[in-house]
Amino acid sequence: MTNLLVLREQLRKFYSKYELYITPFSKFLLALVSVLIINDAIGYMSMLKNIEVVLVLALMCSFLPMNFIVLVAAAVTLAHIYALSMECAAVVLAVFLLLFILYFRFSPRDTLAVLLTPICFLLKIPYVMPIAMGLVGEPMSVVSVGSGVIVYYTVHYMTESASVLSTFEEDGTLQKFRYVIDGMMANRTMFVAVISFAVTLLIVYFIRRLRVDYAWTVAMITGALANILILLFGDLMYNTNLSILGVIIGSVISVLLVKVLEFFVFNVDYSRTEFVQFEDDEYYYYVKAVPKNTVAAPQRKVKTIRVPDKTLKQQKRD
Repeated sequence: MTNLLVLREQLRKFYSKYELYITPFSKFLLALVSVLIINDAIGYMSMLKNIEVVLVLALMCSFLPMNFIVLVAAAVTLAHIYALSMECAAVVLAVFLLLFILYFRFSPRDTLAVLLTPICFLLKIPYVMPIAMGLVGEPMSVVSVGSGVIVYYTVHYMTESASVLSTFEEDGTLQKFRYVIDGMMANRTMFVAVISFAVTLLIVYFIRRLRVDYAWTVAMITGALANILILLFGDLMYNTNLSILGVIIGSVISVLLVKVLEFFVFNVDYSRTEFVQFEDDEYYYYVKAVPKNTVAAPQRKVKTIRVPDKTLKQQKRD
């Protein structure tokens, strides 16, 4: 445990020392991964799959605000969908505009949640997002996480419907619109996932703010169980065809990953909890103080050994 704490302190010092370089590189890496995953998942416009174009877009994002990455990812997604079908692109554009209005109004600082939620779905670990955002986010983070869920299921539905859309006649624009809109509105799996993630996030948020020992751990486990129950209940009601084993394994993996996040963000020692009482002219104060687990990183000391000048002269004579 001590070695891990030392490693954490060394990472913090390294980041504070090279933050000027790490932050742009992190944004570049996030944008690069996002665009590459979009190209791999959709990939209908071959020009955007060119590695030079991908690198230019990622390089632009590295020097601009984080929210610009969201705009670039949305633009790339729309371009691919447009190459598939103009009608699909119009519907997706309308969905994106609605989500952007909600996102920039309620949770504009949750850029990572919007980008990482679809990515986690593709990596088969989506349940980590509501738990993680419940720990480090705010109640309004449900908007960003929910937006990420809707984006994933919307794009997933478009790619699955590509073969069906190709069978429509060229003048069947209204039929395409109706097919796409009806299919999205009937996607009960998406709505169950949005509700489950929102409830899980709120449960985790309110439990981790309780003044009890190990509140973060209790919040993680309770949130994971609530997520499993809601998803299974939704599957029973609407036949969403969820894998029960997949949900359970994914939730367990999510809790383990979030425990790593807790180690870096909220690592405290409950065994050394102190209760402090003091007062002023108007109030009595009862304070519960829980110390953080910290350890000083070892410092390298270089000891310089100086040889007296007389000794050097004697050596030269010999």
